[in-house]
Amino acid sequence: MKSKLLLVVAICLSFKLYSAPIELFSPDKKVKVTVNLSKKIFYSVAVSGENVLSNSFLQLNLAGETLGENPKLLNKIISAHVDVSKPVVPLKNSSVENKYGLLRLNFKNNFSVEFRAYNDGIAYRFITSKKDSVIVEDEKVYVAFANDVNASYLETKSFMTAYEILYQNKNLREVDAQKMSVLPILFNDKKYKILLSEADLYDYPAMFVKAKGNNAIDAVFPKVPELYAPNGDRNMKIVKEHNYIAKTLGRRSYPWRFMVISEKDEALPENEMVYKLSTPNQLKETSWIKPGQVTWEWWHNAYVYGVDFKSGYNQDTYKYYIDFASKFKIPYIIMDEGWAKTTLNPYEPNPTINLQELIAYGKQKNVKIILWFTWLAVEQNPDVFKKLEEWGIAGMKVDFMDRSDQWMVNYYTRVAKEAAKHHILIDFHGAFKPAGLEVAYPNVLSYEGVIGMEQNIGGGLATPNNNLYLPFLRNAVGPMDYTPGAMRSGHPKDYKPNWINVMSIGTRAHQLAMYIVFESGFQMLADNPFNYLREPETTSFITSVPVTWDETKVLKAEVGQYIVTAKRKGQEWFLGAMTNSTERKLIIDTDFLPKNKTYQLTIIKDGVNADFQAMDFKRLTMKIKAGDKINIDMVKDGGYAAHFVPIN
Repeated sequence: MKSKLLLVVAICLSFKLYSAPIELFSPDKKVKVTVNLSKKIFYSVAVSGENVLSNSFLQLNLAGETLGENPKLLNKIISAHVDVSKPVVPLKNSSVENKYGLLRLNFKNNFSVEFRAYNDGIAYRFITSKKDSVIVEDEKVYVAFANDVNASYLETKSFMTAYEILYQNKNLREVDAQKMSVLPILFNDKKYKILLSEADLYDYPAMFVKAKGNNAIDAVFPKVPELYAPNGDRNMKIVKEHNYIAKTLGRRSYPWRFMVISEKDEALPENEMVYKLSTPNQLKETSWIKPGQVTWEWWHNAYVYGVDFKSGYNQDTYKYYIDFASKFKIPYIIMDEGWAKTTLNPYEPNPTINLQELIAYGKQKNVKIILWFTWLAVEQNPDVFKKLEEWGIAGMKVDFMDRSDQWMVNYYTRVAKEAAKHHILIDFHGAFKPAGLEVAYPNVLSYEGVIGMEQNIGGGLATPNNNLYLPFLRNAVGPMDYTPGAMRSGHPKDYKPNWINVMSIGTRAHQLAMYIVFESGFQMLADNPFNYLREPETTSFITSVPVTWDETKVLKAEVGQYIVTAKRKGQEWFLGAMTNSTERKLIIDTDFLPKNKTYQLTIIKDGVNADFQAMDFKRLTMKIKAGDKINIDMVKDGGYAAHFVPIN
């Protein structure tokens, strides 16, 4: 009789554990995740008592079983967590607090789901404890919004994409459900902004999303390639795919799916969610990892002028870049496509170049060299990392991946690891968005995956209207190689495509502000050194801006409209402001400065005629006290850049 009674109690407890809603709160108690277990693992999210997500669900479809369908809960663990760490490459802050509530749900069939609730958002992931390997046929990341939302997104028809896409902004009901968006994607329900992306992405494909129904989205993933065919000198064509998205270890954690949720637009560029959710630094020794600015020849096709030699991808031109970099204490030059005799042989320079002499010349001038490669050349020459270390090359720009299936995601990881073994820095181009690899392997300093200034060589796509989405979406999940620094500026109506005298769209001050607003461990100076040399007041400002920071504060911002960002390095502060095609007049409090301090302030702002002549700017110096107000007046497509140096 006693044993029967115990059995009935156990069944009741089990039923109660299964059916009762499970709640998880953020440390400040404002964000609440409610999990309901029935036919699926459903969850909802509320902020300050207002529903943001409702009846969303998660599911992992393995060959032979579906995790999350009719789940049987064994137990749950709720705990609080806090730690503080210091990023190796601090693009926002030199110290990051990771504070959250944790819910772990352990289910029958050897799997778990973890939720985290942060003050600024939520995240979840699957964890499996299976023997040997598993085949993942699909994953459901069904996010249902409680209210009508607009989406800011990057639409693509194909999984073959370099992520170089213009932002669209539509009501989610109007988004083409036959097409996909890459991540990150931003949703706006008129009160809250919800930034969706992923972190800790390893041995698994990158996630894309599609609109589902009227007010929801779900994930789609590229399948694992099975057969390839040649496709030119820098890529391979996938001719056959497997019917699954991943074959992976049975005992592992899966990528985090996260949402930054905030009423304030300013919180999106400030967030550190990818860093907080990613595998921490895996390198024992990191003193050799030195982020910095880089000169770049490819944007203007190495057409330097005002010199006594014939310019091009040759010895004299590269020495000229080294001399320029040395003059302004720029630590790196990049030798992009054109330095090698062919794109597939990473060991044979152009006959116009003596690479060893350039490396030695750069060493004398305290300037190191970064070399460009196609991903295919790297894949076919696995000893290239060792060879570059022997030569004394500092880094690699690896290009044209244009995919994010499981194989290609693993390729990124292999490159990061092998490069780190040989003290090689990495800049990924033709790349998907950052998703945590740069945290575990901080020698990965930047990724492209953006409509940057490269798109203004043959077409004027990199406009201020598109630029003003970048801090809130693409750059909000990791470093971004936009390649700023144009010295020929024009408004959209004045733009003309050209590869000799390439133009940017936006004012000169708009370009300068990018060095403060945009984040990259490799920050390019894209323009012709001659143009920098003839405008030293601009160039000296650009080269005074650090690429790593101790503190970041977004003072005022509106997604797609404008941003004002203040950043600190040591005791010095920088302020950058950018606007879209609308003129702005803003008043900024300097209460971010320490009290009772006086600063020497250097400003470069839109000139009085910058509304029609985008190259017009005004440079001012003055003294300012902490707490004083600053007037920031920006013309359409304009900007503002300032440097605060303490004098007491």
